[in-house]
Amino acid sequence: MNSTARNYIDIILVLIQKDLKVRYKNTLLGYLWSVGHPLAFAMAFYIAFRIVVRIQVEDYVLFLISGLFPWQWFSSSLSAAPMTFLSNTSIIKKVNFPRELLPTTMVLQDMIHFIFSIPVIVLFLVLYGKSPSPSWLYGIPALLVIQFLMTCGFCFIIASTNLFFRDLERLTSIAVTLLFYFTPIFYPESMVPDKLKPLLTLNPLAHLMINWRNMFLTGRIDPVFLGISFVYALAAFAIGYTVYKKLSWRFAEVL
Repeated sequence: MNSTARNYIDIILVLIQKDLKVRYKNTLLGYLWSVGHPLAFAMAFYIAFRIVVRIQVEDYVLFLISGLFPWQWFSSSLSAAPMTFLSNTSIIKKVNFPRELLPTTMVLQDMIHFIFSIPVIVLFLVLYGKSPSPSWLYGIPALLVIQFLMTCGFCFIIASTNLFFRDLERLTSIAVTLLFYFTPIFYPESMVPDKLKPLLTLNPLAHLMINWRNMFLTGRIDPVFLGISFVYALAAFAIGYTVYKKLSWRFAEVL
């Protein structure tokens, strides 16, 4: 490993430590906040759609959290993306380092929080009389890489563009909310009408979230869905990094 790579790793570790200190400063529950938010959503959706609407899905609580936990990673990163550069203005002005490490580190932090939430999914599997599948050994790393690249790509675009168009922060919040409801997370993809199912291919998160859920619940990973997600991830990362490079030279004008 050369000195440049070691320096990048050191910067990433420092940024992660900084985020953890800020995120959990003066909090009593600490790690529990990482899983509390999606669990609260799972409870709300269970009451609304299982008890009131009566969606017929087996083991609905387990169904919900197996989709909500990976979604929470994506949602948290995109929600924080608009302020990634703005909230680190002092560091950017004082320290000379690759600015792209800021959104990359933010996504990496949320990925770590997601990984720490996987034992909660295992706990619910045990409660429902199930167990993790051997496919997790290769499925989790593959899906982690795909979601990391995809999320980084979107965050590069949002973080860079928001410096010049500050309304993007509010638009991002609306877009994430709409994308959530158009992604089969609290409902199975089988409930989507046949004439609308081709539209799922246009949703970059749909096949990724379906694979996460199916892997957690049954150990099954659809290779076609995996391929679609990988193509979206590469495209998002390439476009996002290009946008960042095109705009980064003007950051000094607005920070």
